[in-house]
This record gives sequence, structure tokens and C-alpha cells, in this order.
Amino acid sequence: MDTARHILVVAFTRADDCQLVPAYDPMQFDTEGDATRMARSLAASCAGVLAWSRDADADTGTYGPPTILFQSGDVPEME
Repeated sequence: MDTARHILVVAFTRADDCQLVPAYDPMQFDTEGDATRMARSLAASCAGVLAWSRDADADTGTYGPPTILFQSGDVPEME
């Protein structure tokens, strides 16, 4: 079993119609600490920020449940 951990930060802003939209492309990090630091930094200027990690099995293409590392403001529900 070949597993990899994906660590991401996504930031959101509000469009003119008040809907949440991505402020930037999702950012991938090597460590949870780096992702959390970036998310905290973005929280001051974005409507919402979410840092999370998830294990992936490259052999089967399946993903484990997401683990939220940092959340601030308004963010969509995680699937």
C-alpha cells in the first residue's frame, strides 16, 4: 500500500453576490505546520480559510477522511 499525505490550504473571498469563491488556487504544503502558518496569515485578509490534510492510497485511488488543521471565517462544508 503506497499512501501519501496531502496537506492543503484553501482561502475564500466573497463575490459581488456574497457567494464564497476561492481567493487563490489551493496551496499544497509539505508539513502541517507550514500549512497552518500560511492559513493563519491568510485569515486576516480572506473571508474564510481552511487548512486540512488527508491520506491517499495511490494503489486504490481512495482517500481517507479529512483532518482540519485550521479553520477561520466562512468556509464551505467539507465533503
